[in-house]
Amino acid sequence: MDRDDLREILTRYKTVAVVGLSRDPSKDSYRVAEYLKRHGFHIVPINPFADEVLGEKSYKSLLDMPAEVQKTLEIVDIFRSSAEILPIVEQVIQLKKLFGVPYVVWMQLGIINDQAAETAKNAGLTVVMDKCMMQQHRRLFASN
Repeated sequence: MDRDDLREILTRYKTVAVVGLSRDPSKDSYRVAEYLKRHGFHIVPINPFADEVLGEKSYKSLLDMPAEVQKTLEIVDIFRSSAEILPIVEQVIQLKKLFGVPYVVWMQLGIINDQAAETAKNAGLTVVMDKCMMQQHRRLFASN
């Protein structure tokens, strides 16, 4: 994934489901989602233990949200351990088959799962792995 590819993703797509979005402001997932929201992204929290995060309704899973919300997803940004990625990617693939979206599976910095990445790519999804959306956005758009 080169600089131009990342710039294209971060420019074109603005609706992001954040899987593993914590309610705790000290957690990376919260800080990244808060940053993205401040920079024009629509955040859809996925946290089975929260009703709301960052002022947005939270859902238990990607498949738990209403179809009208599922149809809007463009990026699924994942903050879960590498071992938990494949079932999430399988949910993303189900949504893609139903609605033609999302387009991108983004595994945050430190999250590497080659099997899940290959499965997502084979389903026609773009995969970003082991990169932070906030860091990439800052780097490419020189914003704070």
